Amino acid sequence: MAAVVAGVAASHSPPLVPDRITHRRYDASVSFTKPASSTIPDAPGAYLFRDGDGRVIYVGKASSLRKRLANYWSRPLHPRTEAMVDAAEGVEWIVASGEVDALMLEFNLIQQHRPRFNIRYRDDKSYPYLALTVGETWPRAQVLRGTKRKKVRYFGPYGHAWAIRDTLDALTRVFPVRTCTNHFFDQRARAGRPCLYYDIGRCSGPCVPEATGITEDDYRRDVDALGDFLAGNSKPVLKRLEHRMTEASGREEYEQAARFRDQLQAARRALESQEMVLVQPEHLDVVGLAEDDLEAAFQVFTVRGGRVLGRKGWIVDRVEDLDRPELIGSFLRQLYMEREDVPPRILVPTEPAGRGVLETWLSERRGSTVTIAVPERGAKRKLMEVVASNATDAFHRHKLRRASDFGARSRALSELADQLGLEQAPLRIECYDISNLGPSDTVGSMVVFEDGLPKRSDYRRFEIRGVPGQDDFASMEEMLTRRFARLVKEQERPAGSRRRFSYPPALIVVDGGRGQLSVASKVLERAGLHIPHIGLAKRLEEVYFPDRPDPLSIPRGSEALFVLQHLRDEAHRFAITYHRQRRERRALSSPLDEIPGVGPSRKRALMKRFGSLTKLRQAEPADIAGTPGVGPRLADEIHRRLHAVAASDRRESA
Repeated sequence: MAAVVAGVAASHSPPLVPDRITHRRYDASVSFTKPASSTIPDAPGAYLFRDGDGRVIYVGKASSLRKRLANYWSRPLHPRTEAMVDAAEGVEWIVASGEVDALMLEFNLIQQHRPRFNIRYRDDKSYPYLALTVGETWPRAQVLRGTKRKKVRYFGPYGHAWAIRDTLDALTRVFPVRTCTNHFFDQRARAGRPCLYYDIGRCSGPCVPEATGITEDDYRRDVDALGDFLAGNSKPVLKRLEHRMTEASGREEYEQAARFRDQLQAARRALESQEMVLVQPEHLDVVGLAEDDLEAAFQVFTVRGGRVLGRKGWIVDRVEDLDRPELIGSFLRQLYMEREDVPPRILVPTEPAGRGVLETWLSERRGSTVTIAVPERGAKRKLMEVVASNATDAFHRHKLRRASDFGARSRALSELADQLGLEQAPLRIECYDISNLGPSDTVGSMVVFEDGLPKRSDYRRFEIRGVPGQDDFASMEEMLTRRFARLVKEQERPAGSRRRFSYPPALIVVDGGRGQLSVASKVLERAGLHIPHIGLAKRLEEVYFPDRPDPLSIPRGSEALFVLQHLRDEAHRFAITYHRQRRERRALSSPLDEIPGVGPSRKRALMKRFGSLTKLRQAEPADIAGTPGVGPRLADEIHRRLHAVAASDRRESA
């Protein structure tokens, strides 16, 4: 197997601390059995293995690239490592100035390429967070899940959303921060009257500050105090409330003293919901691990001020050959690359590989010393045992769910290969569908399944442009031509610069019968591609082949038919969703959409100011220019365009 050993060119590398990473290129055709040691630098860095289609299939790092890469051509190799080397057609590397930079470089390359032979971390559930939208003028507290957003401060994660709501129920009595949606907030602002939460003292009424008297500075202080309390800094809040209660009582202002007493009790009740695990008010993260040869489960308890503020779990596919210290080191890198909050102490069950490099890197992120330790005795050891027990329980639950799921997918793909006469199970399947309800807004969809599961990052939507009227066959031809012309074009590019659209499927499924399948055959023949393809008819669930006169009826209830149905239904759903979005956009379009310089933000600002298009049309340019983001010149253009549209409508109606 021939290969090219080369360093990645700078134009193809992610923008990672460019002042400390040196991109260097090495070119030499060598046998893949073992590159010449002189061609590989004896320096820290990251390396990438690529397959025949140019996809990155594995990313690693090393303190010495020369020594690390030499290990891949020593025998015997672990079966997983051997499978990776057998699938590879080339190896590349990037030289870094130090081990910390190599660690960061490896993480970013894995995030960029998602190699299939690197271990994969995934949350074992979508955990809810208590979030403060600090980027807004009047921030709110709310429950958030999913991808973290910018300018939002997160606390948790919590085990259940109701736990967050119980916490907010107590804390809004102490910190009157709004919890309403932006839509409701704007509604109250237009009405000029705060909601019931203001009347009962649970919100300071920022929706109508002129009526409630709240200022941005005072409100921001409440938000910051709530954030500090949730972060574990609760003592100043409790002392301040006790002091205010005592002072009010001393002045014989007993109603005010009772209000401070109630706030103090609410704050203590919120603290009681956080489990006290350490006598000393320490800040640390505790990592627990349960594992077998194929998978592992991690649990992390976030302890701030001696109390558990949150917990979260991950499941790991061990597609990479890592021992326990290497696995823990890899997890710590993954965890703190994604988290901004780094505590001064991290407790782990086993000392991680590269502990010194990790501590140096984490200390840089925190701005002060970070220690990674294995607890040996006392309260911290007991806490570690609790976290490890949680990891074991989560691992057992995952195994019960996975036992049938993984086996069913493997059986279904193998059965599908047997039914369709394929040489091997189709690990990547692409399905195409056309959606239209008339002569306009015809769209197409491409969905991708890998290993029997939807790979939504590879889904694509097509707006059919070159087909007049309603013609499913011509629309299918346009969509497939565009997709496979892109495939051919991408495969002509150098391996390192290919994109995701360049990966050929193992099987193509078109939604339809003989007609749609003949279109697919014509497009593939024209592109010079030889890819198995079938048509799946809806009426009788019959499978059509390009070289067989009669369709195949796969037995009802078979797992192979379930895969095809799931694939076809997903393509149909994706196409219908896109078609509906286009129709809704067209139905909700307005003359403002046609005016250069008026985008969604300015359109919202104009509608918020004037309330309707009719009132905006009646406004003078000077009034329009008073809208935030709209200058005098744009106001004149808006006024002219709206009146031109009105005149045109009157002529058409006449």
